[in-house]
Amino acid sequence: MFKILDLYIIKKFLGTYVFAIVLILAITIMFDVNEKLDSFLKAPLKETIFDYFLNFLPYFANQFSPLFTFIACIFFTSKLADNSEIIAMLSSGVSFRRLMRPYLVSAAVIAALSWVLSAYIIPPANVKRIEYTNTYVRNKRVDYGSNIQMMVAPGEIAYINRFDNTTGTGYRFSLDKFDGKKLVSRLTAQSIRWDSLNQWTVRDYMIRDINGLEETITRGTRLDTILNMEPRDFIISKNDQETMTSPELAEYIENQKSRGFANIKAFEIEKERRVAMCAAAFILTVIGMSLSSKKVKGGMGINIGIGLVLSFGYILFMTVTSTFAVSGYTSPLVAMWIPNIIYTIIAIVLYLRASAG
Repeated sequence: MFKILDLYIIKKFLGTYVFAIVLILAITIMFDVNEKLDSFLKAPLKETIFDYFLNFLPYFANQFSPLFTFIACIFFTSKLADNSEIIAMLSSGVSFRRLMRPYLVSAAVIAALSWVLSAYIIPPANVKRIEYTNTYVRNKRVDYGSNIQMMVAPGEIAYINRFDNTTGTGYRFSLDKFDGKKLVSRLTAQSIRWDSLNQWTVRDYMIRDINGLEETITRGTRLDTILNMEPRDFIISKNDQETMTSPELAEYIENQKSRGFANIKAFEIEKERRVAMCAAAFILTVIGMSLSSKKVKGGMGINIGIGLVLSFGYILFMTVTSTFAVSGYTSPLVAMWIPNIIYTIIAIVLYLRASAG
């Protein structure tokens, strides 16, 4: 299935990719330690190593996987070109299109690894990493919410005046039930407390059941009830979307949309970004191979310089277009795929030029 040439290129590509990741991560660790040294000294060493660094490094590597892919492709292909190895391959009857095959296989391996990491492995690890930074570095956790209103079921609207996430307690709670546009029941309570598994306990409550002109009032001090909501549905901290696996993310987005909850742009962007980043591995590989497959007078330095500009430009472009989705100018799907579409056009142009030459 794979010839010696294929295995040679795949080995070079993936080896350079791993080397680039290790090198960048080593530099990142030094800068991170220097920046957060005071926080690391306050935290237990075991938590710093196992809860922070062992979870931070895969997260960082995966975030910049397109950059590492591009640099690796540019670097080792430029080296092959400088050593006239690519010329020898093409002269032996291997077409440029055939030469691209092991590159795409390598890109598929990187894309598959990136998808598994971002969709299933990194999100649970991010829970520990974010908890560590909230505890010892800078607390970005949101513990309070106010004027919370959401649909918990068809025709049922819940309202909480103020919610304290540290104790799981909400104050001045109400639950209105409608039959069409007609109010049929209203529950009000001084407080409501979250237990688990959608189990809520209301205290000092009053229920008004309305039947035409008749009204029945029921009062009590405590009532256990099940509501289709939980604190994470309305208490949203920065980077919460990074702690969910892709199936959890899709389910969360669907549930929030059905409830009419609008504050889910970051979650939709994260969902689309994971897919777009995997596609970027193929696009940037084609650009890198097409760009560096020929000798240039300045040597591989020029190719590496161009590669760095393009790869950093891609990451910056994706960051900018994500703000379009946050601002509502485009959908998260369109925002995340704009860089891929533009870079795909660049890849096609460069590929045609390289294969024709």
